[in-house]
Amino acid sequence: MLIDLLSTRNQIIAGQTRAADQLERCIATAQGPACAHVFHQTCFDAARSAAAAPGVQQLPLAGLAVSVKDLFDIQGLPTMASSAVLADAPPAQADCSAVARLRRAGGAIIGHTHMVEFAFSGVGVNPHFGTPAAFDARHGALPGPARVPGGSSSGAAVSVATGAAFVGLGSDTGGSIRIPAALNGIVGFKNTARLVPTDGAIPLSTTLDTACAMTRSVRDAIAVHEILAARRVTRSPAPLSAWRLAVPATLFLHDLEPAVAQAFERTLASLRRAGAQITEIALPETAELAQLNATGGFSPAESYAWHRRLLEHKADRYDPRVRARIALGAGMSAADYIDLLHARRAWMARMHAAIDGFDALLSPTVPIVAPSIASVAPGAERDAEFWRVNGLLLRNTSVVNMLDGCALSLPCHVAGELPMGLMVWHGALADDAVLNIGLLIEQELQKQ
Repeated sequence: MLIDLLSTRNQIIAGQTRAADQLERCIATAQGPACAHVFHQTCFDAARSAAAAPGVQQLPLAGLAVSVKDLFDIQGLPTMASSAVLADAPPAQADCSAVARLRRAGGAIIGHTHMVEFAFSGVGVNPHFGTPAAFDARHGALPGPARVPGGSSSGAAVSVATGAAFVGLGSDTGGSIRIPAALNGIVGFKNTARLVPTDGAIPLSTTLDTACAMTRSVRDAIAVHEILAARRVTRSPAPLSAWRLAVPATLFLHDLEPAVAQAFERTLASLRRAGAQITEIALPETAELAQLNATGGFSPAESYAWHRRLLEHKADRYDPRVRARIALGAGMSAADYIDLLHARRAWMARMHAAIDGFDALLSPTVPIVAPSIASVAPGAERDAEFWRVNGLLLRNTSVVNMLDGCALSLPCHVAGELPMGLMVWHGALADDAVLNIGLLIEQELQKQ
């Protein structure tokens, strides 16, 4: 199992290792076979300078390696969103706010990671630059055929899972941090969207986009969130038994693969033995989402607004599956969009009323284990399977985005199982409760 950021920082402060040595280990991993198709562009020399800067070991990230999804501006590098459409993009003139905050905190930025083109899928497949294979941070390379890493922050997740980075900056519009975290056995925290600025990032949905990160532990997730959000997380001494937890059945538990159902039930049993008070609830409001998004939802409409000029001249350069989703936005009228805004507000009010009596809710992050890359690779003959898998991977996580909520995915699998995630979630600005509960749950799951 990989050592987390905070443990490594403590070793650096104690003189037991150096940031420069840790960085070289990360660079060697980034250049190794496990990271094939993970990095789009690298800036190793600049990272070496950052790791060697005087006093860096006293900063929160201590000169340790940070990867950045190819959606966020890094000064001096073009931002391409892993798309051939932006092959001629000029170098960014400045870091985006999220990257700047990580850099000021002592992060050694090692480069841009590959992603789903323009962040528009939860599977992780990219026909332009290749698809990184999922990797289990706990137990190493997955057995059998190469499996999808989840998306859209695919390369960021694999960079953290393999040990090439301690932090993977990504985005989450419908699950793009939590899905790959679950499929790679790492931690992904989607904060309340408004807490972290998204300027200097190519948008998918201005309503739903969230800048956030993947890490090796929940305590690392807290440390990185405090940097990205420029705020302190309020810590609680309350034990697991003091928190009110719920398991919603509607939608979240439908059509679980047997391995996921088994891992989820085992996890709940472990938490109950540790004193957790867990209530099962119906939460039928989640079944309303299909009708709510019947006209396409926010992402197609808002992405089409950004892409429509590019589509006029470069439509043939897009991944056909991504282009098809963006094109759906062309058919949404202004009236439909306004209706969706109103319907979402009303739905959020009903959801908050239903979950108000609980501190957090527990669900499988995704209902399936990672399928093989071959089964969903580009090709019209595999489109039906791709769309089926994409829908399942996004189903649970996207509820939180529509709720404008926050959620943490942490690994809940054991040796001999493919990676799976437990999602701890709630509504807007419940970030601190979700993180405190996540810390306690992680401690219990590490005993399995």
